[in-house]
Amino acid sequence: MKKHNFNAGPAVLPEYAINETVKAIQDFGGLSILSISHRSKDFDAVMDGAVAAAKRLLDIPDDYHVIFLGGGASTQFYVIPYNYLNKKAAYLDTGTWALGGIKEAKLYGEVDVVASSKDKNYSYIPKNYTIPTDADYFEICCNNTIEGTEIRKDMDSPVPLIADMSSDIFSRPVDVSKYAMIFGGAQKNFAPAGVTIVIINDKFMNEAVCRPVPTMADYRVHAKKNSMNNTPPVLPIFTALKTMEWMEAEGGVKEMEKRAIARSTKVYDCLENSKTFYPTVADPEDRSRMNICFRLKEEYADLEADFLELAKERGLVGVKGHRSVGGFRASCYNALPMESVDALIATIHDWDAAH
Repeated sequence: MKKHNFNAGPAVLPEYAINETVKAIQDFGGLSILSISHRSKDFDAVMDGAVAAAKRLLDIPDDYHVIFLGGGASTQFYVIPYNYLNKKAAYLDTGTWALGGIKEAKLYGEVDVVASSKDKNYSYIPKNYTIPTDADYFEICCNNTIEGTEIRKDMDSPVPLIADMSSDIFSRPVDVSKYAMIFGGAQKNFAPAGVTIVIINDKFMNEAVCRPVPTMADYRVHAKKNSMNNTPPVLPIFTALKTMEWMEAEGGVKEMEKRAIARSTKVYDCLENSKTFYPTVADPEDRSRMNICFRLKEEYADLEADFLELAKERGLVGVKGHRSVGGFRASCYNALPMESVDALIATIHDWDAAH
């Protein structure tokens, strides 16, 4: 039975990237990529290729560095304030991952939470807030995997803007010049778990540091050493390169956005017209294209386990909502085929007909 991968992360990857990775594990210049030296010319080409592909896909300006790091996106929650929080930092509270950054930043200085959607269980994106002009930086989480909301506008900020794009990077064009820094764990949209991408403005990176920084937490060191101050996550970086090659061959981030709109529109339309389900984010403007969260209506709420069993029978993998919120979640990342979306919709239609 074919399985349809709606996992939120680690998540679906293109067959091309998987197949190329399998080949490289078996033979990469006479060795397995699992056992090559990261100081070899063969891996130099992989690293250089991954950096160049990211720059092409996102049209990254020349005065930015692309860095690949271990430690996951959550590591950046404390590394960012360690480097750049001198007196006060501003944050937008849109859910679990935004709160992760807020928690870590409070260890280093004052944190101004400019707005929060906690009052409605993070089911919307706050608006009409003021970014304090005396903040060292303003940090946002663009896509909220657990709550199912997304910020797709590259906003103007009076202070350096930092964005966690872990789960929506490469899903749309981005005006990188508006951000002092973009970071993201790769395991959602462009690689297996184990590597984090950091896109950082050179001036911000070099001039905004406000205290002595340990070597491994210093973006300047990683930029200078081309992400190889220590052994990088070799295999995930290789797969990231192959995934970015696939994205380019398919038409780049504009095509990825077109597909994301098509997938999410289909699913949200289905949920809007369902007799038994509803999307948890009411405002279409705030709905995530990547992580579509939905629930059974109150009168059917006790049948959640039954729907999950039906989903399992139909080969729908990963549709259970995050353990902290329950319900259901269909993660529709770049590599998810429309065939999988159609399988989910058919299952919802059949469930509706039976209930």
